[in-house]
Formats: sequence, C-alpha cells, structure tokens
Amino acid sequence: MEQPTLYSEPGASWWPLLWGPAFGLAGFLLEALTGAAHAGLWAAVAAGLFLPTLLWVQARRRLYEVRLTPVALHQGREELQLRDIAEVEGVEPRAGARVLGGGWTLPRGRAEVPIKLVDGMVVVGWARDPEALGTALGELLRRRPRA
Repeated sequence: MEQPTLYSEPGASWWPLLWGPAFGLAGFLLEALTGAAHAGLWAAVAAGLFLPTLLWVQARRRLYEVRLTPVALHQGREELQLRDIAEVEGVEPRAGARVLGGGWTLPRGRAEVPIKLVDGMVVVGWARDPEALGTALGELLRRRPRA
C-alpha cells in the first residue's frame, strides 16, 4: 500500500531539459541570419544535448530526492524506517557522522538535519529546507505511539 507523503523535495527540476533545444534553436536562428541554415544539423545538436541532459536530470531526481512518509524517511537511495529514529529536535551534529543517502558528504545545495537513532548513533539527513524537514519529522515522532 502506498503511504501518503508528508514532506517531499524533488532531487532536481525538469527545466535543464530546455537547454539542448534552446541551443539548437539559437544556433539555427543565428545561422539563418547568414542565409545558409542547416535545420537537420541543428536538430541533431538539440537532440545530442537533450538526451544526456535527460539522463542527468533523471539521475539527480532519484539520487537527491527527499520524501517523508508515516513509516520511513527516504533520502536518495536510502530508506530509514521511522521506528529506528529516536529524535530530531535538539540533536547536535557529530563530526564523522554517516550521511544518509549513500554519499560521503551532503549533496550540494542541501543542509544537514541531524537525526538520533534508537541505538544512540547520530546520522546526518539533508534537505534544501532543513527546518521544514526537521519540523515534519519531529511532528511525526511526537504523534507515533510509544511502545
């Protein structure tokens, strides 16, 4: 069963896909000013720039996505079950703490969200809006039933 999403950040936007077609069109128009435009060549340039950009955007959307559901925090390729999280409020980041999502460091443009696990270990979550993610996580932790 699909869980509702309580907090979400896409890993990347789709607008970079416009780069290839924009460069192709600009090249075609500039060449048309000289009177010898090669539409097929510029279409190939546009497609040649579009396809790798499509792969790049899809990879970033998958690797840098943040999603919080009632049962888990998804950070890139990693899923942290809510039952494994002890607290997020008042947790101090620790030097050398493991970064969630499979990377060695925080993704560029993201800020850290320190998370204390039930075993006492502190890990580093991340988000573009760390306060919003921390608030959503804290709210969810306060509402969960205590064992």
